[in-house]
Amino acid sequence: LTLFFFFFLFNSKFLIYACLLLFSVLLSLRLDDKIQWSYWAVFAPIWLWKLMVIVGASVGTGVWARNPQYRAEGETCVEFKAMLIAVGIHLLLLMFEVLVCDRIERGTHFWLLVFMPLFFVSPVSVAACVWGFRHDRSLELEILCSVNILQFIFIALRLDEIIRWPWLVVCVPLWILMSFLCLVVLYYIVWSVLFLRSMDVIAEQRRTHITMAVSWMTIVVPLLTFEILLVHRLDGHNSFSFIPIFVPLWLSLITLMATTFGQKGGNH
Repeated sequence: LTLFFFFFLFNSKFLIYACLLLFSVLLSLRLDDKIQWSYWAVFAPIWLWKLMVIVGASVGTGVWARNPQYRAEGETCVEFKAMLIAVGIHLLLLMFEVLVCDRIERGTHFWLLVFMPLFFVSPVSVAACVWGFRHDRSLELEILCSVNILQFIFIALRLDEIIRWPWLVVCVPLWILMSFLCLVVLYYIVWSVLFLRSMDVIAEQRRTHITMAVSWMTIVVPLLTFEILLVHRLDGHNSFSFIPIFVPLWLSLITLMATTFGQKGGNH
């Protein structure tokens, strides 16, 4: 049970953001030819992330199988179903990542085939979101996968040159999503200003809203900057190396890592 509670209480979001940060650093170095590693090695942080998911799910399934009393507890059943849904989504993502590495290294099949697991992830994530809202679950990954189905399709079509739009146009679904996130940032900024000017709000609430506003701003603004720089690089409008292009993304990921401290662990 000690191993079970380790995975149950483990700060999974911190691990995910740390793996993404390390992966983005390795990817930028590889794209700039600073390192000559195989892409299978560049993706090592992603493999670590998926390995932890599989190990955690195996431990959870073992504990569930060996303790029949858990099946009679409603909340525990919800936890187990949530774990199965999360593992299913992660396995589809793992399949996509393996196909990406294989396509980059060998270049023998269409990108539409590579993106096929993501096309399955999106409807599964929509169903997971419906279930998760009913059971008050954390849904960041599921929401991210479900709202980006159109973006996945556009990227696959562009990589296969079935469409020849500029990357600025290909990423229109992404710009719509980022516009929504910018509105969220604006919302927190406005409320923070109102709370600062109000004498009826306690100091702790003011600090909370200011912290949220600063956090969202430090996540969204650098992320948007990274996306704009990358799209302009792909369209040939700038000749920056990839390392400075990725710097804003690293700032966003470091901020996300900082926001995970004190949050609920693993499967919640």
